[in-house]
Amino acid sequence: MIDAALDLFLGSRCVGCDVPGRMLCHDCRGALSRRAAPAWPSPVPDGLVAPWATEAYDGAVRALVVGHKDRGQWSHRRVLGDLLATSVRAAAADLDPAVPLVLVPVPSRPGAGRQRGYEATAALVRRAARVVRPEREAVVAPLLVSRGAADQAGLDARGRAANVTGSMHCPSVALARLARRRPAAYVVVCDDVLTTGATAREAQRALEAVGLVPVAVAAVAATRRTARQVAPTVGPGTARG
Repeated sequence: MIDAALDLFLGSRCVGCDVPGRMLCHDCRGALSRRAAPAWPSPVPDGLVAPWATEAYDGAVRALVVGHKDRGQWSHRRVLGDLLATSVRAAAADLDPAVPLVLVPVPSRPGAGRQRGYEATAALVRRAARVVRPEREAVVAPLLVSRGAADQAGLDARGRAANVTGSMHCPSVALARLARRRPAAYVVVCDDVLTTGATAREAQRALEAVGLVPVAVAAVAATRRTARQVAPTVGPGTARG
């Protein structure tokens, strides 16, 4: 009855199967993955910590991400945040559960959040933190600020890396606040989609520049060329699962 009412009043349809009703029907939601896997790009950016993703970036998941980020479909944050929480859990599976997690959202380009009316990635990270907290302490720390980079669409791995290099920094005020609240913690970089790994690596660089060394990257989804690939090597402190 609820689905029929949604279709009648809103004209909504499932982004996965196009059935009238909810924007993600019960069956399509149930088909989403409940496990995350390593999502190493190819080629792997030098020094990138272990990246994890729960879904491949296509089909219903791609429609959810695009709708949430670009079309103001705020309700998708619950589903996408739950998928991100799965990646965070996998990234932290082998880490000391007594040590808090600090989840750092990858920042939007300057002005993008104001245009949308909300910070899309930060909203997903807040949802993921709430899901993870019953199991272990997790806080959201928007430590990174974007200096601006061109749109990444259409760029290859080398172009994306050049485009984002030096585009992020960690303000000292935000860092000092984190140091007071969490003197010892595992830092996880969080994003909605992992493509070439260039953006995640830039976020990692900016955090390392102020003495914060991320242990992993967690994403909702990864593009087909990255999803569920195994890394040739795994660095110290990297979680496996």
